Amino acid sequence: MRIDLVTIIVDDYDHAIGFFVDTLGFDLVEDSPSRTNDGRPKRWVVVRPPGGETGILLARADGTEQSAAVGNQIAGRVGFFLRVDDFDAAHERMVAAGVEFVTVPRTEPYGRVAVFTDIAGNRWDLLGPP
Repeated sequence: MRIDLVTIIVDDYDHAIGFFVDTLGFDLVEDSPSRTNDGRPKRWVVVRPPGGETGILLARADGTEQSAAVGNQIAGRVGFFLRVDDFDAAHERMVAAGVEFVTVPRTEPYGRVAVFTDIAGNRWDLLGPP
């Protein structure tokens, strides 16, 4: 048993793909046309960190309720965790790519950590070895 996908609601597919693929270095696993239950066009967009098992379904907000959730899917908490082997190199690369970090790197019992936001405003932990 495993978790295959999690969903992040975004404003725009292409901007989100750009952030996750070009900025964070994720793989674009799939970008296929699809339809909503009532027949409107949408896309099935999946990104995944290289070597990762769980992917992220990038879902464009559809309607007022979903639009209100963009960037706040976890009510302001860190909801996503990106584990890397070389924290300092990953942090430096992400800063150079324009990723917004909301905390400075620190060392915790579970490893090196810094909080950053994705293109939608959701909070992530960048995690590395202690």
